[in-house]
Amino acid sequence: MYEAVTITYEAVIEALRPVEDPELHRSIVDLGMVREVNISLPQVGVGIDLTIAGCPLRAEITNRVTDAVKALAGVETVDIDFGVMTDEQRAALRQQLHGDPGATAGSQQAHGHAEGRAIPFADPDSKTRVLLVASGKGGVGKSSVTTNLGVALAARGKSVAVVDADVWGFSIPRMLGVDHNPTVIDEMIIPPENYGVRCISMGFFVEEKQPVIWRGPMLHKALEQFLTDVFWDDPDYLLVDLPPGTGDISLSISQFLPRSELLVVTTPQPAAQKVAQRAAYMAHKVNIAVAGVIENMSWFTGDDNKRYELFGSGGGEALATELDVPLLAKLPLVPQLREGGDDGHPIVAVAPESEIGGAFGELARKIDVEMAPKRRYRSELKIV
Repeated sequence: MYEAVTITYEAVIEALRPVEDPELHRSIVDLGMVREVNISLPQVGVGIDLTIAGCPLRAEITNRVTDAVKALAGVETVDIDFGVMTDEQRAALRQQLHGDPGATAGSQQAHGHAEGRAIPFADPDSKTRVLLVASGKGGVGKSSVTTNLGVALAARGKSVAVVDADVWGFSIPRMLGVDHNPTVIDEMIIPPENYGVRCISMGFFVEEKQPVIWRGPMLHKALEQFLTDVFWDDPDYLLVDLPPGTGDISLSISQFLPRSELLVVTTPQPAAQKVAQRAAYMAHKVNIAVAGVIENMSWFTGDDNKRYELFGSGGGEALATELDVPLLAKLPLVPQLREGGDDGHPIVAVAPESEIGGAFGELARKIDVEMAPKRRYRSELKIV
């Protein structure tokens, strides 16, 4: 029955070449993960060396390999024999993807950035747009905005990464519904991904209830590692969720990422608008472009379909006018936004056609199309 069917080793390898490692987004063939192929139709055996023992995405790799090989004529079953890369293989893989940790130290220090490995996003030739999401005070929904904006940009087909730089109030992993810690390959950190958004956070390295009691130099070093030791793989967008205010972390980020654009999140309250203005003023002082203002919690739509401005009105417009930048979005207050953040189902992912889902979609379109690099805004702040 199968005598007329011939499958070669080369044919199996070519069938596997489009199969990507779900974390590294590279061909498992090019990564050296395919150890062996044994053909005995109607069965084909494939040896796969995982990057680490206990790989959290082993099941996904199984499905991808099985589907690819079974697509070959005459193959009915695929037997996968999993192994684990040696230390030497992992070192070679890290070198292939991420380079030598100390190779660019001199160049990086010469440009006044972080010690050790160069920060790729500081390179003038980097394709990545860095968006800093800031607020003057807590409680305005800055992390929710970061999460849902990231998902909305990913829905536009963009490669998106998020750095949760709010080291005291980290929340991005929970909001994205990330269910496993980063993978570490020879000191190269692979960020977990969900809804098309990769992320790194202090939340992966401390217990949920453990306070982060660090002074400025320790925070500075942690942020440096988030930017240099993580394999980000040149995303289209890097969103950085800053802590409220204008402290050490914001200053460190401005040094690490001088090509950033700042998005200021506020609420309609005049008091919140005045506090948010300080974050923009800090950006001006360190030569970071202020790209625009996002007003959150602008209104609540009741069961009677009427809009209620629970937190007043005009704060976003006033701040945008004061900073001479666009008011990019007015986002409604909806319980589903909070609920999605608590249970790891961002509203943009689960209800993109909803009122707020559409608002985030339009915000992502403005940033991606209307505010493309050739049309970036730089604020001329009018401080009063």
